[in-house]
Amino acid sequence: MALDISKSIKNLDDSDIADNLLHYDYNVKHLLSLIKKGIDREDVLFLSSYRSFEGEVFENFVYEKLLIYAQNNNDIEKFILKGFHQNKYKAYANTLSISEKQQIVYRTKSREISEFDAIFITKNKELYFVEMTLVKSVLKLRKRLRKKKALLEIIFPNYEIKSLIILNEGATGIKQFPAYCKVWFTKQFSCKKVLEYITAQNPKKLLPKNKINSLKMVEAHTLKLHPFRYYNTMSWITKTIRYNKKYLLDINFLMSSNIQRYHDLYNKFYIGYINVKDIREELKLDDKYSDEQRVVIAIEKKYTDEIILTYYIQLTRKNLYLFSYEDGKIVKEKKDPFGITVTEVYHINKMMDDSYILNNSNIKTVKKLLKERYLRNN
Repeated sequence: MALDISKSIKNLDDSDIADNLLHYDYNVKHLLSLIKKGIDREDVLFLSSYRSFEGEVFENFVYEKLLIYAQNNNDIEKFILKGFHQNKYKAYANTLSISEKQQIVYRTKSREISEFDAIFITKNKELYFVEMTLVKSVLKLRKRLRKKKALLEIIFPNYEIKSLIILNEGATGIKQFPAYCKVWFTKQFSCKKVLEYITAQNPKKLLPKNKINSLKMVEAHTLKLHPFRYYNTMSWITKTIRYNKKYLLDINFLMSSNIQRYHDLYNKFYIGYINVKDIREELKLDDKYSDEQRVVIAIEKKYTDEIILTYYIQLTRKNLYLFSYEDGKIVKEKKDPFGITVTEVYHINKMMDDSYILNNSNIKTVKKLLKERYLRNN
C-alpha cells in the first residue's frame, strides 16, 4: 500500500485539528510546580519534566493528524480510536482495549503487557502499530519494537505485522530499524502553544472537540483476535522445555520459530531453580538469604538474540531481586513491585515442584548449550 507521509504531517500543520490538542489531559503537575517555583529553564530538572510533557503533546498531535490521514487514505480499512475519540470502556483482560489513561493496551487480568501509540489495518491484511517519539537516539525504541511485534503476531496471526515510526528530523540510528518498519520524519516539534494555554491566567474558550465520524474508526475491544493466555502459555513453555528427561533443556523446542516469537514477547523463560546454599558464593549473597531460599533461573533473550542466564530471588510477594552479569560482574537489581516480572516469578515458583531443581553442574551445561547454539546461528 502507499504509506507516504503527507505534507501536512511533515510540516506539523495544525490548521485542520481545531483545538483538539488542548482538550487532552496532560501529566503536568510536576512541571507546573517547577514553573511556579521559578526554576531556571535550563535546569536539568526542568528540562527532564518539559521533555516528558513535550513527548505527550507530540504523541497527541500526531494521533490527531493520523485520524485525518486514515480517513483520507483508501488503503486504510480500520483505525483504532483512543483518548476522547472513543467511548470510555474499561480495560478488558486478554484483549486490546483502552486503559484508564485512555491509551491502547493489551493486558492480562492484572498487568499491562504492551501499550500502542496507534494501530491501523489496511485492505492488504497488514496491521501497523505506530511509535511516535521525540528522542534523538532510537536504540531503546528498537528494543521495544520486538516485544510489540511478537504480541501482535500471536493475537493477530492472519495479519502481516508492520510498524510506522514517526520521528523529528535529526534522529539517529534509523538504518538499524528492522525491514518491517516504515519511518516518517516531521519538522522539529514544539509544545509551546499548549504550555501557554495550560499556564494562562485567563485561558481562551476552546472550540468544540473535532471528531471524525467514519466506519473506519473502531473501538479497540471490537477487534477479533486469537485467544492468548499469558500465564498459561508461560507455564506450558516452562513445562515443555523441561519435559524430555533425556535432556536438561529441549533446545530444539526452545529454538523453534513459534517459541522464539514467544521469547521475543516474554523476553525470558523460567527453567528451574537452585537453592541459595548452592549458589551463594557465585551470586555473592549475604546472610539475609536463607540456605533453602529458592533462586529461580531464567533464560533471557538479549537484543542481539544471545540467550543468557539470569537469577531471581523473591523474598516476599512484592520483594523481588534480579541477579545478572554485567562485564563479568554480578549486578543486583530490585524489580518494580508492581511490574509483571514480580507476578511471573510468583506464579512460576508455585508451579515448580522438586523435579525443577538444578545444580551448579546443570547450570554450566545450560550455559554451554545456549552459547553453542548462539555461535552456530551466527
